[in-house]
Amino acid sequence: MSKKDPSDSPKLSTESYKGVRDFYPEDQAFFNYLTGTMRNVAQKFGYVEYHASILEPAELYKAKTSDEIVGEQTYTFVDRGGREVTLRPEMTPTVARMVAARRREFGFPLRLFSIPNVFRYERPQRGRLREHWQLNVDLFGSTSHEAEAEVISVAHALMLAFGATTSDFVIKIGSRNFLNALTRELKLSGEASKKLLGLIDRRAKMPNDQFAREIADLGVAAELLESDRVPDDVAEVLALLKERGIENAVFAPEIVRGFDYYSGVVFEVFDNHPMNSRSLFGGGRYDNLTGLFDNEKVPGVGFGMGDVTIKDFLDVRGLLPEYVPPTKVYIAVASPSALSHASSLAQMLRAENVSTALDFGEKKLGDQIKAAAKHKIPYLIVVGDDEAASGSYPVKNLATGEETKRSRDELAQFFLTI
Repeated sequence: MSKKDPSDSPKLSTESYKGVRDFYPEDQAFFNYLTGTMRNVAQKFGYVEYHASILEPAELYKAKTSDEIVGEQTYTFVDRGGREVTLRPEMTPTVARMVAARRREFGFPLRLFSIPNVFRYERPQRGRLREHWQLNVDLFGSTSHEAEAEVISVAHALMLAFGATTSDFVIKIGSRNFLNALTRELKLSGEASKKLLGLIDRRAKMPNDQFAREIADLGVAAELLESDRVPDDVAEVLALLKERGIENAVFAPEIVRGFDYYSGVVFEVFDNHPMNSRSLFGGGRYDNLTGLFDNEKVPGVGFGMGDVTIKDFLDVRGLLPEYVPPTKVYIAVASPSALSHASSLAQMLRAENVSTALDFGEKKLGDQIKAAAKHKIPYLIVVGDDEAASGSYPVKNLATGEETKRSRDELAQFFLTI
């Protein structure tokens, strides 16, 4: 019985899973720029990198992550051993688990950062996908408001490192202490308090009359949230930020943050551009999260900056970097007899740290040159029998069309200085 030819089978789709991305070379180059900038800024502030698996026990998120995320947005499944497992929707519970596991070995304050991918099953839209990468910056072991000020300073420095000006964004700072005091003053039950915080967190996404109606159902007047009095914890953080020269931070009582583990000052960075007027990222203080794993709680402050929202921020301002391929020169082969010489030339250039791609001469010369242009490689060398014999090579700038001759001994230095 003859085997079935795979080419006769129905073809699979070339589309990726909905809500995730393929990273082609240009996309990967931007991603490398993005994560490189994140890593550089975090390390300047003394933060060190860690990482962990994307798989966590589901109970880790059921304990302290919001009901909406756990119940509606996580990718959770039962593994072959009968264990309920979740693809991480965020990194903070993971780092809290890691810190609790080795608490006695660490020196505090402890500064950590990571750039993991995280997963949420939600409707893909501008600024939101089902998988994205996120810089997480966390400081453990300090109850001082200096900790919040430092973490927010890292966020501020990141925005400037990406080319933003201070008028491009605003840092809105809220207080869970302020909101908790308000719920106590109103004598709200635990369930009603949780509902109020959820409504405040979603306020920007609903009409004003709907918001007023829904909080009125809880016996709360919308005017109570318009307080001009800055809570003490926010006032101290704002003063510390001002000492650091950060002037674009303001008190915003509506900033809640959706996770249940936040316990003090919270903040979000907002884009001021009318085409992208939205929250970009945020974080805050969580002093009780390690208590899930250990009787001795370690206070923490941190934030998560996602790659999707930052790309949108850069895009509307024309701040996306131009793609520059890592390959400096493409060697085309004019005749089969010149391939060996062209290969030798490529090896010599690579040995001198010049990134070099070699065509194998399987196509016409014109098609080889078109391939170099499609790859956006800036320089082209055509090697034929004459070049092999003379040791002199035409170097063409594919963007300008300018061509110059260089000897074998001159080539590496030429490419390393342009």
